[in-house]
Amino acid sequence: MKKQLILAASAIALVLALFLFGNTVAKKKPAPTTSQKTSTVFNINNFIAEYKKKLTPSQLVFVNKIENSVTRGDVSAQQIRVNNSLANFWKDSVNAFEPYAFYIAQASKLDNSEKNLTFAAQLFLANLKGEQDEAKLNWETEEAIALFEQALKVNPTNDDLKIGLGSSYIFGKGKFGGAAKTMQGIQKLLEVVRKDSTNMKAQLVLGIGGCVSGQFDKAIERLQKVVKAEPTNLEAVYFLAGANADKGNKAEALKWYQVSKRLANDAHLTEEIDQKIKQLQ
Repeated sequence: MKKQLILAASAIALVLALFLFGNTVAKKKPAPTTSQKTSTVFNINNFIAEYKKKLTPSQLVFVNKIENSVTRGDVSAQQIRVNNSLANFWKDSVNAFEPYAFYIAQASKLDNSEKNLTFAAQLFLANLKGEQDEAKLNWETEEAIALFEQALKVNPTNDDLKIGLGSSYIFGKGKFGGAAKTMQGIQKLLEVVRKDSTNMKAQLVLGIGGCVSGQFDKAIERLQKVVKAEPTNLEAVYFLAGANADKGNKAEALKWYQVSKRLANDAHLTEEIDQKIKQLQ
């Protein structure tokens, strides 16, 4: 399966959010009974092994050569180099997201630099926002959380890392009805805003988290703060409209949907917003 490897821009992320949340609220799945089949666990090593069967003979020789290139000496440095080389292969030659992200993560964990850990964590976070496969979502979420937590050990005062960690819970395991995971993410974000209420990145994700958990009053309050501070923040405006719609504030919802439509620069997003407006009228 091929996936986009470039991090989504704001408008694209919002288009994904339309699919994720609908009217900004994730529909909760019924609790599984003993007779219901649980989601399959995603195994990245098995995934890579199966994917390698699709490679051309020359590609297979090349990737096997990289995998077997670690020799005696500075093994850690060699493993970092090998993981980065494998990441580049899966990205540039195959355009496969999962192996690319996996090897980038492996290299960054060994390197243990804040910069590389953050890059890998954000890579997973950006992708999991649009992930519809629950097994892959769980794997991506666990990787993102582990990477953000390791980066925070390097720099415990980095608020952006705390926001990323909280976002991983909300957009990750919270997506399929994990209310406890959503609240876990919200608690991480609250650590940031309690220290700095003007941190609009944290306020935005808290607002979205309120939409996901059905706490519309809190969501509206936080999203209004973001819109006041950043009037052209499309995500904040869109989710503010949705929160008002779900709260039953029809006039406010229509007002903010119209604003989001003016801010949108994407044909598909504009079409989706038009549908939201039509449903309210």
